[in-house]
Amino acid sequence: MNEAAAFSEDAFLGGRLRLRQPISGHRAGHDAILLAAATAVHPDDRVVDLGAGVGAAGLAVAARVGGLALTLVEIDPDLAALARHNAAANAIPADVIVCDVTGEASALAGAGLAPDSFDVVLMNPPFHDAGRHRASPDPARSLAHMSEPATLDAWIHAARRMLKSGGALTLIWRADGVGEVLAALSRGFGSLVLLPVHGDVGKPAIRILVRAIKGGRAPLQILAGIALNPSPGQPNLVVEAAMAGQGTLPLARP
Repeated sequence: MNEAAAFSEDAFLGGRLRLRQPISGHRAGHDAILLAAATAVHPDDRVVDLGAGVGAAGLAVAARVGGLALTLVEIDPDLAALARHNAAANAIPADVIVCDVTGEASALAGAGLAPDSFDVVLMNPPFHDAGRHRASPDPARSLAHMSEPATLDAWIHAARRMLKSGGALTLIWRADGVGEVLAALSRGFGSLVLLPVHGDVGKPAIRILVRAIKGGRAPLQILAGIALNPSPGQPNLVVEAAMAGQGTLPLARP
């Protein structure tokens, strides 16, 4: 397969963000754009997207709010190269770092991810339970999607270390794994806000979006869920606006 045939150029945010990504293997989709729309940021914030892949979530946030100091972190050097290309192609300044977010603190700091240095962390960790799901034969896809029992703890620990006191972590995870998320966030985070995401109206949630504050003390809140596929004749204008990059999800609002 020649290089041109190995990649696709895909439009996100109603065409305002164009991303080159592999045709096979891990590909950005709804989860990345939902994560971006759920992430609250302000101009001049230092923002890091952990496990950025081709950069979809972080670049979507930066396309919505200008003036960010954006860092994209990805373990796969090929995906990191695509993230670097996508940032340049969309005229979005971003530092791209190739490293394992679960590595030693000294290695992360040496790569430019110093402790207590970011205002916002967003992340879409690998979340398919390796004990219940068959891994993809594609190594990159398997690495991006499959988690071991300690995966979430390690990613949240890395986020906690990088965030300033009072900084915000936003993540997306399987809805049936919300207990794992709450347990992992009980160490060092508070002021949790949860947003269930349903595929279809009236069916169980398939994803959970979570915002947590480092050192936060406010009680947990669970917001009214959103559905990706609305009932016939009843469009979900909030979701449609978020996917088009013209609005945010309730999690990103005060």
